[in-house]
Amino acid sequence: MISNIRTSLKHYKLGTQILHAFSRMTLYTALVYDSPGPPEAVLQLRNLESPGALSEEEVRVKFLKAPINPSDINTIEGKYPLAPNLPGGVPGHEGVGEIIEVGSQVKNMRVGDWVVPTAPCCGTWRQEVVLPSRNLFSLPPNCIPLEAAATLCINPPSALAMLEDFVQLCPGDVIIQNGATSAVGKIVIQLARNMGVKTVNIIRPRAHWDETVAELKLLGADIITTEARAHEDVKAHGIPPAVLGLNCVGGSSVVAVAKLLRDGGTVVTYGGMSMQPVNIPTSLLIFKNISFRGFWLSGSSEGKKLTALSKLIALIQEGALKPGPTKSFKIGQVKEALEYYKTEHRPSKVLLNMQ
Repeated sequence: MISNIRTSLKHYKLGTQILHAFSRMTLYTALVYDSPGPPEAVLQLRNLESPGALSEEEVRVKFLKAPINPSDINTIEGKYPLAPNLPGGVPGHEGVGEIIEVGSQVKNMRVGDWVVPTAPCCGTWRQEVVLPSRNLFSLPPNCIPLEAAATLCINPPSALAMLEDFVQLCPGDVIIQNGATSAVGKIVIQLARNMGVKTVNIIRPRAHWDETVAELKLLGADIITTEARAHEDVKAHGIPPAVLGLNCVGGSSVVAVAKLLRDGGTVVTYGGMSMQPVNIPTSLLIFKNISFRGFWLSGSSEGKKLTALSKLIALIQEGALKPGPTKSFKIGQVKEALEYYKTEHRPSKVLLNMQ
């Protein structure tokens, strides 16, 4: 009899512990993929269990918004050097979240602060995550617009680094870039204007040419041209040869950029949207001594990233750097978001609302 009572009590306690464990378990929604492939085919919306207790140096983050960037698409497709562990990988290199819990030894962050990731592959396409505090940069809530914070960590510091790290630019200098309507291209125009540097901007021919020119002029662009007309337009304006060229296209476009550089100029390649290689005429190397460099933000030091983020926030607050237009989709509308992302000459950056 007593043995039966003890067995019943043991079962009751075990059942109570299980119930308590389930009561503590919370779920959050995430976009997940198990193998590389086209995002619209491999991404799945899943409910995942919220991570348990924090270690002393960790913080729990509720993600608010995250963009869809080319690097995200390339990561999901298996074409990027960095990727989350599969199966069950959560994409997203960039976004903004709110701290909802901090570890006991985290001294420089508080509950309620906004944070943005400073390390790649943090998996921002989810509602919640636990991360080491060293992989996050905190900023006061509403110090800049939420959309600006969500897109702060990749394109703006890339543009700033390319303008600061390769050539010592001075007021009155000229730079030339292709892909000028891209997010990085528009930021380059604004940062260069703030430095007193003139920009020559190569874009593709398009139906709404006048509207595009007006938009880039408003940001501070000096010359807007096409690959075919670049030499003629630069000559007509009578400006000096460019000291720096920025290339995100490749193919014949990078040759057009390089040909407009002064002797000893530098071309920095940070993308290859045309999927064509960077083929350079030998004469540009021998007779003009043009240098060709590559840039990847993930190769930058942590200290440089943090300094850049502080500088960029100040420029946004001053109005010297204006965030571009965005279009938001709920996390469950990822297929619609991806469809809009693929729109040619898309006017707005695509954001995923996580909450």
